[in-house]
Amino acid sequence: MMGPWDPRIEEMPREDLKRLQYRLLKTRISYLYSFSPFYHHRMEETHVHPDDIKNLEDIRKLPFMYKRDLRDNYPDKLFVATQDELVRYHVSSGTTGKPTVVGYTERDLENWTISLARGLVSCGLGRGDVMQVSYGYGLFTGGLGLHYGAERIGATVLPTSVGNTERQIELMQDLKTTAIACTPSYLLHMGEVAEKMGVSIKKDTLLRTGILGAEPWSEQMRQRIQDWLGIRAYDIYGTSELSGPMFCECTEQKGFHVWGDLAYVEILDPETLEPLPSGERGEMVITMLQKEALPLIRYRIGDISAIDDSVCACGRTHPRVQRITGRVDDMLIIRGINVFPSQIEYTLMSIPEVGQHFQIIVDRKGALDDMLVQVEVNKDAFSDKITDLMGIRKKVEHRLRNILNVAVDVELVEPGSLPRFEGKAKRVIDRRKI
Repeated sequence: MMGPWDPRIEEMPREDLKRLQYRLLKTRISYLYSFSPFYHHRMEETHVHPDDIKNLEDIRKLPFMYKRDLRDNYPDKLFVATQDELVRYHVSSGTTGKPTVVGYTERDLENWTISLARGLVSCGLGRGDVMQVSYGYGLFTGGLGLHYGAERIGATVLPTSVGNTERQIELMQDLKTTAIACTPSYLLHMGEVAEKMGVSIKKDTLLRTGILGAEPWSEQMRQRIQDWLGIRAYDIYGTSELSGPMFCECTEQKGFHVWGDLAYVEILDPETLEPLPSGERGEMVITMLQKEALPLIRYRIGDISAIDDSVCACGRTHPRVQRITGRVDDMLIIRGINVFPSQIEYTLMSIPEVGQHFQIIVDRKGALDDMLVQVEVNKDAFSDKITDLMGIRKKVEHRLRNILNVAVDVELVEPGSLPRFEGKAKRVIDRRKI
């Protein structure tokens, strides 16, 4: 098993880690109270002063930050670094309204790189690996983040970005790629394109590790990817506001380690905003403890997960956050029932007869919501004339109804007929909003 990249931090005793987190929190809050007009005003509104923060648990006294705060203060009104201190901008696209602009100081970039270096080593990568970075470069944070993290651990970087998939597969073979960083949906697309080229990623390449993120994906999807492509697939987490992709699973594949010297994570009940115990799912709230240019204190990021406070079998003492199962604002309400796209993927990936690709179409017929799930049939099942497609459809509808507690229409479609995406997959079309 690969040892830690920085054992002094990664294996720090829990009590020492908590003391470090409190010191970092206290320092950050005092600084923001003095130098951030936004945060000073927010603390005054909620009648809290830095002197009120006497231990780590007192973080609950601090006000929340929201996505709308970033939009309302576009482009840089939340920054506390001066223009001379900024060395880079990244900009997220966003789905509505203004994009999110993130500024970075030199130290911000260094901490981002360190976080990814720790994560990549924790899933077994290091010197001698060739990392193909197939996330987008440019304003999107994914490509450059993984690029610098991989270089820091001594790996060789192949900066392919997204697109030109046939060329990517040729380079994967010719330059002996051992690891790839991309979205799960793009890796699936890459596997399909490779097969059309007569290439088996499992048999004809040296690829053994996938660092996959930027979109929700299920444990069943992981298993399919691993079995089909012959790799170990690791979940990575981050958002542009945090810096970019930051926290990665270790070789145990049981949640991504959140480095406690860089971030403090709370899991709250979305309704009561009270903290939930270890293992119980709720809304994730993140405080960045060392971020300089764009500080985030109790940022309601909106992702749904659970925290595991037990010490990992890998020896790292930092808490693990479980796989993201959806977002508070991605939840679909169908006839009064809460439905997450991740539940649908989880169910579909457990049915051998269906393929990897699906799409959810939500519409309103009269006064009632209607949900159609289009799903590709497995290539082997579709080519077998004996296969009972009607039976498969009923099986899928039955499984989905049991999981979602709402009736779902299912349409089986030919392999390769649904859209493929070189970036994040667009799984949901909600025509109620059109």
